[in-house]
Formats: sequence, structure tokens, C-alpha cells
Amino acid sequence: MYRLHIANKHYSSWSLRPWVLMRTLNIPFEEVLTPFDGAMNWHRFRAFSPTGTVPCLEAGDIVVWESLAIVEFLAERHAGVWPADPAARAWARAAAAEMHAGFSTLRNRCPMAVGVRVRLRDHPPALARDLARLAELWAEGLRRFGGPFLAGNRFTAVDAFFAPVAFRIQSYGLVPGGVADVYARHLLAQPAMADWYAAGLAEPWRDAAHEADIAATGTVLTDLRAPLKG
Repeated sequence: MYRLHIANKHYSSWSLRPWVLMRTLNIPFEEVLTPFDGAMNWHRFRAFSPTGTVPCLEAGDIVVWESLAIVEFLAERHAGVWPADPAARAWARAAAAEMHAGFSTLRNRCPMAVGVRVRLRDHPPALARDLARLAELWAEGLRRFGGPFLAGNRFTAVDAFFAPVAFRIQSYGLVPGGVADVYARHLLAQPAMADWYAAGLAEPWRDAAHEADIAATGTVLTDLRAPLKG
């Protein structure tokens, strides 16, 4: 069985991608969660990941790091990771790669934090451009391939790559507009996404560095997480 190393479900957008894909496609795996711990992250994660980052997948003696590489590794072994139709598959791969490498302002100004609701202090033009491109890209996929997922009627890797964005939209009150709003709600309603969200709310940890990033970008209006004990 696969072992998937992840970090906190409240914060870790990169961990979410292979996790939600494998859960949705019913690919069995053992989840190994190592919480973030500030300056110790690299040293702790190096115990299982060559880069000292998450996610990292173990398949027997094979170790695969980086979410995009994990997805491609799984695609070689399991049907349905990418769409079967060549045009949809090409579009999905390009869109996932764009998310993997782009949308930097959206990621930096709105760090993933599933259990809080935040009012941003400002909305810079670069964030507006990212949201406009997001809406354009999602609308294109839904129009070309018929929905309700980005590349057709089934959840595939491209949806997994944008799953963290759905949480960001919810947490920061973002409004991409049009069908993008509908698609974000559709993603959040998926059973695996609901399970991730519930687990994120229940986590007994806080990481100071991530909490500082959230506080730096806006005002936390509501914290829905379980209170810390002790």
C-alpha cells in the first residue's frame, strides 16, 4: 500500500492535492501526518522526504516527492487520474501545471487556512489578475468539456490541483465570478473535501509561522477550529 506523507490539513495546500485525488479515486493509501513545527520543518520532514517538504509518496522502495510528480506517478498505475479524451487530458495537464507554477499572488496573499474566515486588508491589482485568470480558465474547462468538473464529468487530477483554491475562496471571501463561483462550491461539496475540512477543524495544533502569515494578510473574523487544550 502507498504511504502518503502530509502536514496539517488546516494549512497544507500541497498535501491536499494528492490526498484528495487518491481519496476520490479510491486509491488505497496510508496517511502519515507530521505537523508543521516552525524552524524544525525541514529537519523533521527530511526523515521521509528528500526535499524536506510535503507531500511525499512512498510506494515500497520508491519515493516520489512534489505533488505534480506524485500525480504523474499515480497516472502510470491507475486509470482515471487524467481524462481519457486526448484533448481534455492535454488541457487538464496544462491547467494543472499552470496552477503548480503560477497564481503566486493568490497563494501568497491568501495562504490556505481552512478553518478561519478572513477579511483581506487590501485587494492589489495582481490578486485581481489572478482571480480573473482563474475565472477564465475554469470557465473554459467547464464550457469545453461539459462539466461539472474541469475536464468533464469526473473528478481528475486537474480538479485536485485547484482544490486548495476552493478553500481559499471560502476562507477569504473571494469572488472569481460567474461559473467559477459555482465550480468552487461544487468542489467544496465533494465528500473527500468535506472530510479534509472536518479534519482540519479538529486538528489540535497551531503553527506560529503559518498563523503569522494569515494575520499579515488580513483580519481573522471567525476561527472555526477546535480550541487548543491546556
